[in-house]
Amino acid sequence: MPTKFRPCIDLHNGQVKQIVGGTLHDSDGLKLQTNYVSPHSSAYFAELYRRHSLEGAHVIMLGPGNEAAATEALRAWPSGMQIGGGITADNAQLWLDRGASKVIVTSWLFPDARFSEDRLALLASTVGRDRLVVDLSCRRHTIGESESCWVVAMNRWQTLTDMKVEYESLKRLSKYCSEFLVHAADVEGLCNGIDRDLVAALGKWSPPVPVTYAGGGASLDDLDLVSRLSAGNVDLTIGSALDIFGGSGVSFDDCVAWNKAGVAASK
Repeated sequence: MPTKFRPCIDLHNGQVKQIVGGTLHDSDGLKLQTNYVSPHSSAYFAELYRRHSLEGAHVIMLGPGNEAAATEALRAWPSGMQIGGGITADNAQLWLDRGASKVIVTSWLFPDARFSEDRLALLASTVGRDRLVVDLSCRRHTIGESESCWVVAMNRWQTLTDMKVEYESLKRLSKYCSEFLVHAADVEGLCNGIDRDLVAALGKWSPPVPVTYAGGGASLDDLDLVSRLSAGNVDLTIGSALDIFGGSGVSFDDCVAWNKAGVAASK
């Protein structure tokens, strides 16, 4: 099965937006670079994705003030979309009850920026492994003069944690979750192309659960590129480049057609 297009609904201050991921800060809103603010509600996009059977879309709450909009989206397509942003063991079941198919977790797993396997085990036991997605949003970190790696970033991608995105960590985490979501924060929202090295690495590591990559998708060709680099093991989210989010790089209808062609080819 080739790479699939996986859509998103990013919420900031209660509105559907597309932003440059690396500019999202807690304390300085002036640094935020916004690519697009939609005139449409979150429910509008949820209904659009539902009409085209784009299951597994993710709704991401970027900070406070987004619960009402997130709930509206989930009500528009019960059990059709995943929810992330501020998820903990205390509220995960609430979001499933509101209609999320799965919950997506990152920051809560890293108290003081250090990974807690106990927290992940608790969350998995609370909602079930099959209802849990681990978001390994990451930034490239330079080691020495020539080497680099990807490090999980939390708190809206502002804080680096003690976990690398690598084969060993994916294998370890996959015991507790049914899917990974990987935002490449350094290229998120820039529409300048994907992080090819990261996509190729994710495909090579080929974890035992599905992986969706997000960050830098700029054209329909990127779906084919991700499919080739990952041997079809990684799906792709395209945001700011989509025409439904004010972009000019790729049309939503073409992405839908790509998915349909992939399903037909796999039969």
